[in-house]
Amino acid sequence: MKHYLLLPLALSVMSAHANVRNYSASLDDSTWVVSNKTPIECRMDHFIPSFGVASFISRSSKNVNLDFYLDMYKISAETHQVSLRSVPPQWKPGASSKRISELSFYQQFDGYVNAQPAWQMLSELEDGNVPTFYFNDWYASNNTTAVGISSINFKTQYNDFLKCVGRLLPYSFDDIAFTVLTYQSNSNELTPRSKKRLQLIGDYVKHDPEIDVVLVDAYTDSYGGKWINQELSEKRANMVRDYFKSGGLDESVIEVSGHGERRHVARNDNTMGRERNRRVVISLGKDLL
Repeated sequence: MKHYLLLPLALSVMSAHANVRNYSASLDDSTWVVSNKTPIECRMDHFIPSFGVASFISRSSKNVNLDFYLDMYKISAETHQVSLRSVPPQWKPGASSKRISELSFYQQFDGYVNAQPAWQMLSELEDGNVPTFYFNDWYASNNTTAVGISSINFKTQYNDFLKCVGRLLPYSFDDIAFTVLTYQSNSNELTPRSKKRLQLIGDYVKHDPEIDVVLVDAYTDSYGGKWINQELSEKRANMVRDYFKSGGLDESVIEVSGHGERRHVARNDNTMGRERNRRVVISLGKDLL
C-alpha cells in the first residue's frame, strides 16, 4: 500500500489565502455537461477556465465504480503531492473545509481520483461545497495552486448522470471478451445458456465504438461426415456474424472461420465431450490508442 506525504505547510498557507493561485469557474461560467450517456459508460464534464476539464466517469461492470479525471491544459511537468479538500462556498459562513484525500498527480498524466474519494467529491458537490485540489505548481515557481470544482449548475446534470449510472450494463468488456457458445446436437440451435450469453455480448458491442475486431471460430464434434461438419461449422459461424450485423456492428470488423471437426477440446466418445466440441468461440479486440 502506498503512502503519500502531506504537502509541507500547504494547509496553513492556503488557510491564510496567501500566495495561492486559484482556478475555478465563476457563477457566470460554471458549466456541467453529461457528455456520454450509454449502457456502457456515463460521463459528466465540468470546465475550469484557464486550467482544464474535470470529468466523472462510471462504466458498465459487476461492481459499483467511479473515476474522476482532471485533464489539465498544461501537462503535469512533475509528480505533485496533492491535498484534496471540500471547501464550503461563501454562502456558508462559519463552515470549515474538510479533508477528502491525500494523493499524487503523476508526471505527464491527468489528475486521477477513484473509488470512495471520487464518490465523496460528488456528495460534497451535491451539498453545495467545492472539492478543491491543492499542490505546489511547477509552472508557478512551486507556489501553491488551488483547483476548485464548482457546484454551481451541478445538480441538474448530476441527476441525469445518476439516471445513466442506474442503466449501466452489469458486466464489462473483460467479462465478455472471450466467450465459448455451445450447440444442440446436429443443430444450429444454441443451448439456452449460450443464447443468453450471445445476447449479452450483442447488447455490449453495439455501444462500444472501440471494438475493432470480432473473431468468430466455429467447431463441430466428429459425428457425421467430415464435409457435412465443415459446412455446419461455417453455417454456425455465419449465423453469429449475422446476429452481430443485425445489432449494428460493422461487418468489416467481424472475421468468421469454420473449422469443422478440427481442434477438439474434449473426447468424442461420450455425450459431455461432444457437447463441448460443438462450439463457437467469440474473441473481441479493442482499439485502446
